[in-house]
Amino acid sequence: MRPVLRGGAIRIVEGKARLVSETFCDGLGACMGDCPTGALKIVQREAEDFDEGAVKTHQTPPESHHACPGSQIRRFDAAHADSLQAESRSALTHWPVQIRLVPPNAPFLQGAHLLVVADCVPISYPNFHRDFLAGKVVLVGCPKFDDVDLYVQRFADMFRASDIKSVTVVVMQVPCCQGLPMVVKEGMGQAGKSVPTEKIVITLEGAILRRETLVA
Repeated sequence: MRPVLRGGAIRIVEGKARLVSETFCDGLGACMGDCPTGALKIVQREAEDFDEGAVKTHQTPPESHHACPGSQIRRFDAAHADSLQAESRSALTHWPVQIRLVPPNAPFLQGAHLLVVADCVPISYPNFHRDFLAGKVVLVGCPKFDDVDLYVQRFADMFRASDIKSVTVVVMQVPCCQGLPMVVKEGMGQAGKSVPTEKIVITLEGAILRRETLVA
């Protein structure tokens, strides 16, 4: 079983699954399918109501990027990349990459050409590093499953704090992806900025469907 399941309602403590809080459990029962031994079950009894707001608060990472080693800011040494074979070379220059984990004042955002990507794109598009990532600072997220309001605020703070030179937003052709460019534009508007922005749409088969200018 994974250490933390959907919603964060169950956590492994001293090798055993423990209920963190009844308010984090939506009663769906998805946790039972993740348990390899069948130890989990749903029982009928009086319990606190599911609280979606509490779940979001529970799952939202702290603002400080020092809270978790996996979200500490890093910039990668170009010499290391040069030591790799060309076909294995990564164009990634920084960490973290998730929108919600990148501080608005991260040093790698200053003067950056921003690449905002729906998280399915790198899986679908075969030459993602070569065609899109090279020379850009990438931010990854999913407008369907993540907190859109948090995204808007994060982009607004980024545009205020950093002298971003351009933005490229790459999304899949599916409807749920189309909110990501609007999130970027709304954050830009809240910051009172006008940064050249291009939208690129990728087909499910991994080809470029179209390009369009959002902000000239």
